[in-house]
Amino acid sequence: MLTSIKPLQLIAAAVQDGVAVPEVLLPPGASPHNYALRPSDVRRVQSVDLLYWIGPDMETFLPRVLKGRTATTVAVQDLPGMKLRRFAEDSESHADDADEHDHDHRPGNVDSHLWLSTVNARVIAARMASDLAAADPTNAARYQTNAKAFDERLDALDARLKKRLAVVEGKPYFVFHEAFDYFEDAYGLKHAGVFSVAAEVQPGAQHVAAMRTRLQEVGKTCVFSEPPLRPRLAETLVAGLPVKLAELDALGGYTPATAQGYEQVLENLGNNLAGCLESL
Repeated sequence: MLTSIKPLQLIAAAVQDGVAVPEVLLPPGASPHNYALRPSDVRRVQSVDLLYWIGPDMETFLPRVLKGRTATTVAVQDLPGMKLRRFAEDSESHADDADEHDHDHRPGNVDSHLWLSTVNARVIAARMASDLAAADPTNAARYQTNAKAFDERLDALDARLKKRLAVVEGKPYFVFHEAFDYFEDAYGLKHAGVFSVAAEVQPGAQHVAAMRTRLQEVGKTCVFSEPPLRPRLAETLVAGLPVKLAELDALGGYTPATAQGYEQVLENLGNNLAGCLESL
């Protein structure tokens, strides 16, 4: 089995626990929005028996390569039962229309960070268990048992996260990438603004001043970037303000592919978010 990105590998690892370790296409730190496939990647994509990816709204580099595949290929965003969000039509949460360069996140487009919803993770795990059982009947019962155990662990995870994040509900914070709406929606959170600036675009002084004004209006707050790189703009943006810089890792790039890896990614998100906001 091959998955496109780490979160799908972690869900698969829960289903395959004790049988095999699923592979992942993207290396840690690589962005699924603009990854460049190597020839060896193309060969892996075309030869593997089971392939899972999010869909064309996320891995824009994959559709062209998938045309040559005849084996099972699953775009999980199309699975029945998935709860999909779309980027909002209004831009109130975007600081000074800062995401004008963020083409993947245009209003009305599917928000493809869908793995940050445990509802969706359950749907994905159930499909993986079904496909694996058909491909490997010897271990069919194990896959189904693992998927059920995963489902039960997610119930416990949901309860822990709701309790952990209830204490910071309503506290304003900002992000550099609108990647967390599924997570926020599940646990009663909402970012106050998005400072989306494409890596190749240096914002002008007027743009930076508008973003700093937003931060000044809010007062004590946190601004979250995503690893591996903190935007160069970040330090300039918060200089002299009562604002903390912190990280939220939506992809969990370096999380080991173990049965509990997916839960670890969400737990880390909750702890990092609450930890920064509690420290203000």
